[in-house]
Amino acid sequence: MRIEIICTGDEVLTGKIVNTNFSTMSQKLEDFGLSVRWGTIVGDDRQTLLAAFRLAAGRVDAVIVNGGLGPTIDDLSQEVAAEAVGVDLVLNEAWLARMEEFFQRRSRVMPPNNRKQAMLPAGAEVLDNPIGTACGFALDIGGARFFFTPGVPRELNRMLEEQIIPRLLALSGVTAVIHLKRFHSYGLGESHIDALLAGVEDLVPDGSVKLGFRAHYPEIETKLTVRGTDIADVHRKLAPVEQEVRKRLGNFILAEDGQTLEGVVLAALAERGGSLAVVETFTAGHIAARLAHLPGAEKLFCRGIVARDLIQLQDALGLPADFASAALTAAAAELVARAAWRQSGATHALAVLIDLDEGADRIDLGGSIYVGIATEREAVSRRARIVGGREWVRLGAAELGLDCLRRYLHGLPVHQRIDFEKV
Repeated sequence: MRIEIICTGDEVLTGKIVNTNFSTMSQKLEDFGLSVRWGTIVGDDRQTLLAAFRLAAGRVDAVIVNGGLGPTIDDLSQEVAAEAVGVDLVLNEAWLARMEEFFQRRSRVMPPNNRKQAMLPAGAEVLDNPIGTACGFALDIGGARFFFTPGVPRELNRMLEEQIIPRLLALSGVTAVIHLKRFHSYGLGESHIDALLAGVEDLVPDGSVKLGFRAHYPEIETKLTVRGTDIADVHRKLAPVEQEVRKRLGNFILAEDGQTLEGVVLAALAERGGSLAVVETFTAGHIAARLAHLPGAEKLFCRGIVARDLIQLQDALGLPADFASAALTAAAAELVARAAWRQSGATHALAVLIDLDEGADRIDLGGSIYVGIATEREAVSRRARIVGGREWVRLGAAELGLDCLRRYLHGLPVHQRIDFEKV
């Protein structure tokens, strides 16, 4: 099946908004064996949109149009779609009632211009949007089936998964059940993982298991796309491959499927009746931000200290007077972690301290990272050096700190070397 994605909006075309929706859609479609042939960005211009719709209708089988379903004058998708088909816009009374209820539940009065969102091309199929006011819709333009989606990412993602992908699979004639298994890892580069997993697809000789990767530093996502006649067949095929992936990647797998590293850490603390205090420098509070908003964190995340320099840490934690003037070491990270543990009353304390190189922000700029973990029983530490620029060091340090804590909580070696580590 040939698929095109059309993303609309002047803000997307001019680069004022980064077009993450396209990458999200393309990746999710690829996960289900649906490849995108064309990607188009169009501004909020009626004639340009009409030309883009007609061009796509003549070269692909299905088109996903993203954006332009809002209540304002520059939201043109419904109007242009109706013009492309040669039909009128008609009021969808059911969706209008849904929108009015949406506003009533929030104790608000629906503005008159929102009524525009319930005006759809005659004969269009409604695509449900349970978390927003912009309903999607589908209709045929020329020889292609068009699916119109909202630009709000969380609304788009849900509509794509629940409404559009099942319809695309049906249109493509795919009768098999398709399942996606994901492994999230930290510490191994993409090429290293590719080499480690060489041949795992061959464990299922019929070619129904496909291995893929998605790199989003500092993590790598390893994907297994499995096709089967039914869910039991999928699980039968997946089992030996899944087992082999876990065996080969071992301790570097930090989470699976919809899990996150920070979620795994909090779950491990909860299982032990534990709690956590975090101390971090240079990260701009990235570790605390990843943890504090999660469900249950209010009972587990006791305290976060974000400091710009060691003098602030010395004052905040009551450290020895000469602490700030001494060089950063692994022992210093343990000292900070112990002080945070004592002061916070948490069962575990994590300290991530960074000694950043001086100089301009460039790819060879690096930093030495010192991770300390303290409990009532002991304190452990780990040093690593990461090079790649300020943001690379910042993100890598936060990930390293959380991963060291994950390893500690699960009884795994904290000092296992990673590919991103420099001598």
